[in-house]
Amino acid sequence: MPSKSPDSSDQDKEPFVEVDPSGRFGRYSDLLGTGAVKKVYRAFDQREGRDVAWNQVQLRKFSNDPSVIKRLQAEIALLKSLKNEYIIVLYSFWKDTERNTLNFITEACTSGNLRDYRKKHRHVSMKALKNWSRQTLEGLNYLHTHDPCIIHRDLNCSNIFINGNIGKVKIGDLGLAAIVEKSHHAHSLLGTPEYMAPELYEEDYTELVDIYSFGMCLLEMATMEIPYSECDSIAKIYKKVTAGVKPEAMNKVSDPELKSFIEKCIGQPRARPSAADLLKDPFLFEG
Repeated sequence: MPSKSPDSSDQDKEPFVEVDPSGRFGRYSDLLGTGAVKKVYRAFDQREGRDVAWNQVQLRKFSNDPSVIKRLQAEIALLKSLKNEYIIVLYSFWKDTERNTLNFITEACTSGNLRDYRKKHRHVSMKALKNWSRQTLEGLNYLHTHDPCIIHRDLNCSNIFINGNIGKVKIGDLGLAAIVEKSHHAHSLLGTPEYMAPELYEEDYTELVDIYSFGMCLLEMATMEIPYSECDSIAKIYKKVTAGVKPEAMNKVSDPELKSFIEKCIGQPRARPSAADLLKDPFLFEG
């Protein structure tokens, strides 16, 4: 019998819409988020007594594109193998042949993603920005030094999640992650244009594309503005990025140390530091 929340006076107040094959996880009807490929619902882990996220992919949408399903299965297998406090945990996954869905249960972060969280809290200190940055870089360093190297490829503030009560940040949505053998460059164009490094457009890149995206995330955290929001089309963003024109939001960064730290991250690929290098940067230390 599904567990009831303490304030529910009767069993049907908030029934589960769906339960996983093991009977451990129950899904509610309310959405936590919607992506290009999946919907994320609020769910409950009855065994551990905690909130979780139920990610669901409608496979019929991709019946003509088996590569998407392959990529998702690769994401899930990859997530299952990752163990790091700065990466979202995957608890369980299965394919539901009756409903033709692929489901996976991941850790839920109490405060959602960093973009929404930052909008809610307009006054954030430099100390907090540095704290979020350090944690994101710890997660990236784990992915980049993993064997084989893992490139996220779609890092932005909507897939960095936060437990606001303790200020803990975790990277999620590794759906576009490419497992890249060392010494090989990845070759496929995916991601969110505003956050994509110029070399991603050339489709010849390394894990340093994630550092560029991280720089754009930090810019968004600092200014509450999505980079290149002055552009009204992907073509215009592409033109600016490939020409080396920085987003206008950079003019809103008044702190010179923060500005030069962001500039390091979004510089030319060869000059761009690794996550490990950035973690040693004096900017991230208190003081």
